[in-house]
Amino acid sequence: MNIIGRLTRDAQISTLPSDKQVVNFSVAVNDSYRNKQGERVDRTEYFNCAYWISTNVVKILTKGALVELIGRVSAKAWIGNDRKAHAALNFHTSQIKLYGGSKRSETVAGGNRNNSAATANNGTDDLPF
Repeated sequence: MNIIGRLTRDAQISTLPSDKQVVNFSVAVNDSYRNKQGERVDRTEYFNCAYWISTNVVKILTKGALVELIGRVSAKAWIGNDRKAHAALNFHTSQIKLYGGSKRSETVAGGNRNNSAATANNGTDDLPF
C-alpha cells in the first residue's frame, strides 16, 4: 500500500529492550470528495508510522516534509484509562520517498541536499534516472 502525506512532527528513534531501534513518526494524509448534496468534504487521516530498516532516515524526516510511504497498514483499538474507546492507524513502513517541503531536505545516501525526490531504503536510491 502507498500513502502520501506530511509529517506532523520530527521523527524520533526508540530503542527497545532488545536493543533493536525503530524510527517513529506520524503522517497526515488529506482526502476530499463531494457528498450527495454536492458539497466538498475534506478529511484528514493520521497514521502512526514505524520504520525498522535504518535509523539514518531520522535526519530527513522532519515536521512538514512531504513523503510517500510504501508498506502495510494495521488498525489498533483499545479502551483507555479514561474508559473511552480509542483507535489508531499504524503504518509499517518498508520504503520512504521524500519529496521535500520540510525545513531540511536530504537524501539518506550521501547526505547531499536537494529538493528532488529522495528515497530512503537501506541507504540506496530507487530513482529510475
